[in-house]
Amino acid sequence: MNNYKNVLVHSQLTIKQALFKLDQTALQILLVVDEDSKLLGTITDGDIRRGLLKGMGLDEAIESIVYATPTLGYTSESNQEIIKKAIAKKLHQIPIVDSDNKVIGLKEIDELLKPEMKPNKVVLMVGGLGTRLHPLTKDTPKPMLKVGDKPILHTIVECFASYGFVNIVMCVNYKAKTIQDYFGNGEKFGVKIEYVLEQERMGTAGALSLLTTRPGEAFFVMNGDLLTNVNFESLLDYHQTHQAAATMCVREYDFQVPYGVVNIDGNKVTSIVEKPVHKFFVSAGIYMLSPQVLGLIPNGEYYDMPTLFEKLIEQNQNTVSFPIHEYWLDIGRMNEYEQANREYSEVFGV
Repeated sequence: MNNYKNVLVHSQLTIKQALFKLDQTALQILLVVDEDSKLLGTITDGDIRRGLLKGMGLDEAIESIVYATPTLGYTSESNQEIIKKAIAKKLHQIPIVDSDNKVIGLKEIDELLKPEMKPNKVVLMVGGLGTRLHPLTKDTPKPMLKVGDKPILHTIVECFASYGFVNIVMCVNYKAKTIQDYFGNGEKFGVKIEYVLEQERMGTAGALSLLTTRPGEAFFVMNGDLLTNVNFESLLDYHQTHQAAATMCVREYDFQVPYGVVNIDGNKVTSIVEKPVHKFFVSAGIYMLSPQVLGLIPNGEYYDMPTLFEKLIEQNQNTVSFPIHEYWLDIGRMNEYEQANREYSEVFGV
């Protein structure tokens, strides 16, 4: 919005001057206005190309090739309404005018679509040995194994960042330097990363006692060997709506008994169920915790997330489940790693 004055031009500008201005501003559009800053139309590279193809010279004025009926945004419209207009017309920018058709800004749609940065921390547990994926993990920590064209952990960071969750803590142990060298402070990934070094493995909750700064808001905890496209913003909303102390993401797991199951009463056969399917919910390795639960985690001791939930349940604190219906894969074994590579491009569009 603040750069719009750089693209205001008058109708007597030459085509050559317009080309220079387009190149100089890199905004792909010029707004043609009268002496009162009222919009007369727009000029883009495409308008100029069409003029040149009709035989116009570089020293001719742009007046005859101005696009006089551009899509406009108005001061009374919300950003969401403007975004809808832009998407419908496949536009990258929309001029904003007031009720007198006077230009007051230029909205860049890519900027509007960027997620709002949120303060909630994301704690990623990335210190596991990955023994079931040997020999791949002999020299590489499991979260750094490539799926698609990038490490698993890279995809996780990108997914959180796409929802505006950019304050990331990585709890590292095995081959920590490999992770630290790759991500650094997170700047090149559009996030801020700090590291917590587990001198010895402390479980999925124990490492939380090592956080240098206690989160002031609800925060995420996630295992670093998962691939999922779960909506993290929805998870946060769910956690807050239910006023939960802790939220556990769960996944439905089906298990089929490979035999006919015989139900008996004493020695009497009452029924036979052929290869029944039992359905369970299992932990998906993604959690949302409110700050007060950190007081239950002992300092510097091994402590698992199920133990923390058991403690919360014992105290009658509000623990809720968040069913995951989106793509989710725990990459713990070689067949799951191979599956992840087969499915990655389809799920993540790469």
